[in-house]
Amino acid sequence: MWTWVAASVRGTSHERTGTRRQDAFRCSAVGDGRTLVAVACDGAGSASRGGEGATLVARWLSLTAEAHLRTSVDLPSDKLVRDWIDSVRDLIAAAAERRGLRPRDFATTLVMVIAMPGRTLTIHVGDGAAVGRLTADDHWVSLSWPENGEFASTTFFVTDDVEVRLRIERSDHNLDRIAVMTDGIERLALDLAGGVPHGPFFQGISDPVARSAITGRDGALSRKLAQYLSLDAINARTDDDKTLIVASRRGA
Repeated sequence: MWTWVAASVRGTSHERTGTRRQDAFRCSAVGDGRTLVAVACDGAGSASRGGEGATLVARWLSLTAEAHLRTSVDLPSDKLVRDWIDSVRDLIAAAAERRGLRPRDFATTLVMVIAMPGRTLTIHVGDGAAVGRLTADDHWVSLSWPENGEFASTTFFVTDDVEVRLRIERSDHNLDRIAVMTDGIERLALDLAGGVPHGPFFQGISDPVARSAITGRDGALSRKLAQYLSLDAINARTDDDKTLIVASRRGA
């Protein structure tokens, strides 16, 4: 059974300009609470409807994954995942056409994890990251790493022209803790030079989740996480939106 906390806070750069938060997320557990579905999206700051694109992608993909898992005990195939991405791109294109806009106006990254005992699938476009803790030795490992574009501060988006730069990763390790994040907290949580998660950060932030007696979302801890992500000490290191989902699994 999974317990999770999640928070998404507006970056100080958006507060200064009076613009909305561009991040969006969804998290749920299906299959008697044994399979976690976690999605975090970051709308492009340069896109006029990036926040709307992030919300659309996070909601549609999570609902689609939940529907799949209600009728199947297996993770989706790579082909099915690509079909999902094609479908959500079509939805964005239709939304853009209705508004007289272009799909790129809804540009968003995507980090999605579907985790069941002994099997984990990560679906990733752009920056942000997903990490997990090995049940066997409590070691934190990368499930999918940020990917940036040719130039500094650029990345890839679900709405990119012609073909989306989609990464699909699978792991057969037993994981008892998982974290999914947008790029706003990469510098806090990841050793970008070494290419590994910052273990002490994730250990400290996930321990309260592991101790929680609640199954599903822990609302009180989620509010505390939002307060933490809003601290001046955190904002001094990043002025971007910050989204973090942290989940802990109990039992087999």
